[in-house]
Amino acid sequence: QVQLVESGGGVVQAGGSLRLSCAASGSTFSFDAMGWYRQAPGKQRELVATILSGRAGITNYADSLKGRFTISRDNAKDTVYLQMNALKPEDTAVYYCYVRYAGRQSSWGQGTQVTVSS
Repeated sequence: QVQLVESGGGVVQAGGSLRLSCAASGSTFSFDAMGWYRQAPGKQRELVATILSGRAGITNYADSLKGRFTISRDNAKDTVYLQMNALKPEDTAVYYCYVRYAGRQSSWGQGTQVTVSS
């Protein structure tokens, strides 16, 4: 059973920064993709960023977040990070960690709340 432990959410003023972490465990397969999605109240869950395994660490970001958010991962620790800078009130959402493994299997974290006050 894959387990994802998220941390780093909280309340921050606009313009501030937060760093989310998600540690994955419990899979006999490597986590070939890890990432973050978010869901704001009344809205659908949306992509924030993903990163593939391997040396290249290919990343994919939501266009609107490029330049402010940075995803990274530590393959040795099966941990993915999301550095969020210049936060805006519209970034307020529950942020969910996501992993893909064994080709098509995926798991989600329980979510961590990020609140940006104006």
